Amino acid sequence: MKACWLPLLALLLAACSGTAPQRETTGPETGARDAVRDGAPLRSIRPEDVADARPRPDPILGVGNKSPYTVNGVSYEVLPSLAGYRERGLASWYGTKFHGQLTSNGEVYDLYAATAAHKTLPIPCYARVTNLDNGRSIVVRVNDRGPFHNDRLIDLSYGAAVKLGFMEVGTARVEVEVIQLAGIDDRRGSPLGNYRFLQLGAFGSENSAERLRTELAALVTSPVAVSPVDSANGRLYRVRIGPVDSPEELDRVQRRLVDNGYTGAQLLP
Repeated sequence: MKACWLPLLALLLAACSGTAPQRETTGPETGARDAVRDGAPLRSIRPEDVADARPRPDPILGVGNKSPYTVNGVSYEVLPSLAGYRERGLASWYGTKFHGQLTSNGEVYDLYAATAAHKTLPIPCYARVTNLDNGRSIVVRVNDRGPFHNDRLIDLSYGAAVKLGFMEVGTARVEVEVIQLAGIDDRRGSPLGNYRFLQLGAFGSENSAERLRTELAALVTSPVAVSPVDSANGRLYRVRIGPVDSPEELDRVQRRLVDNGYTGAQLLP
């Protein structure tokens, strides 16, 4: 069961209480193609339409990583480290019911993107998931909690299930291997472990960044700024909203962005 639609404030409160948000998972026994509960979108896609997630060393914050947490009377412990994680088990997928809603760490779920939910991995993180029946693999961003079924290891986005070739059957045997990245800052338990900024993009062109800043400034009341940063590929201009002073305001900003077609915002401390 994946997180039912809750505002970010509720997610934060759940983290404090030790109870994770709940959701239903897809698959044959839970109605993967039942439009009332969850299912595939009207616009179908092909495996080649789904791009791998691009790993980046995002900090691991307190949001979405409360440990232990309890769902349906069962307690789960988030792993203290990502190092060496490699497991085999059953994968399921989730789709339209949660599209545009918040994941357990406050990101916006895009059913076409390569993302996943896991019960115990610190989030966000990245993993390579391989379908053991056909050899297909995909890199996903793990940013959600679930699936809360004893027989399932991971819950993938609709897009990831299409890429791996098991969307129609609902489940598949997979191997999940975490991608190790250098420079990840683990801030769990830190008073600074909450999100305060939303990054909407990073551009090689300052003019492009300024155009986006102008568009966003007309939509939200929070500050919108362009900040330059030097990277291995040269100077980039990041477009960020914030600082946002409260979880309620962050939730309002995210809703406003999604309603106006701006998805894929990266949450930052």
